[in-house]
Amino acid sequence: MRRLVAGTLAAGALALSLTGCGKSADPVGRLGPKATQEASGAGPSGTPSAAPPGSPSGSAGASDEAYRKWGLTAPLAYAPKPARKPPLPQGAPGRAAVVDRIPVPADDKVVFLTFDDGAEKDPEFLKMAADLKLPIAMFLTDSAASSDYGYFEKLRDNGSASTVNNHTLTHPNLRTLPYAAQKREICGQQDQLEKRFGTRPALFRPPFGNYNDDTLRAASECGVAHVVLWRVSMQINNFQYAEGSALRPGDIVLAHFRGPSELKGSTETQMTARMLQRIQEQGFRIGRLEDYL
Repeated sequence: MRRLVAGTLAAGALALSLTGCGKSADPVGRLGPKATQEASGAGPSGTPSAAPPGSPSGSAGASDEAYRKWGLTAPLAYAPKPARKPPLPQGAPGRAAVVDRIPVPADDKVVFLTFDDGAEKDPEFLKMAADLKLPIAMFLTDSAASSDYGYFEKLRDNGSASTVNNHTLTHPNLRTLPYAAQKREICGQQDQLEKRFGTRPALFRPPFGNYNDDTLRAASECGVAHVVLWRVSMQINNFQYAEGSALRPGDIVLAHFRGPSELKGSTETQMTARMLQRIQEQGFRIGRLEDYL
């Protein structure tokens, strides 16, 4: 048990080092009254598939007009759903498993898009995500997102098989809370999301990437299968990496629902276009996270 707790604390510290939901892009006021709260490689872009991963049968991928409209110089490349899921770390008995990178083969250049909290609700981003058929794993905080859950329902239902997941009720640093309080934060948001969207998410992301053994136990008891962290975070213009200076196969990319006041004048669509450009420059495809978990 001592080893497990130490490992989770180390992973939490690593996640926090990538800014998580902290620093300049996360003022407390945007997350609700109870909330706590450049570098890129280059390479040839990949070849786009005919349809985005997880799309309903017969749906088409993004059109040529779509990628140009949103500032890209080439179509996005999408990774198809794998024939079988990769072997993932298993959680200890009664604990949710932790994943911070999907263990894909070294030559499978696929990354995964995740967006946190739900503070910004830009209608232009809805158009962008729908036009480009971006498969986004959303991790929503109730105090930030609940003012308009309908916005995220539209994002979920845009034809790209994007998903809604848990990011707590009020965005606290869970490591500072006792077990019962952590369970209220996680199970409470499970209840909210089930009531609003019809299902209890199997994925959970702790605010700031901070968690401990109590978090994993509470998450499991709330019906969570995986605690999802990240190794790469999108800043305003470029990626910040936990290690090295380039994307790696299986990287989970963290971004946030953010507007000009947090992005130094940039819009969410501009930030996302830069993120997609960095992915293309390094020759990676975009996968749907839930197809691999």
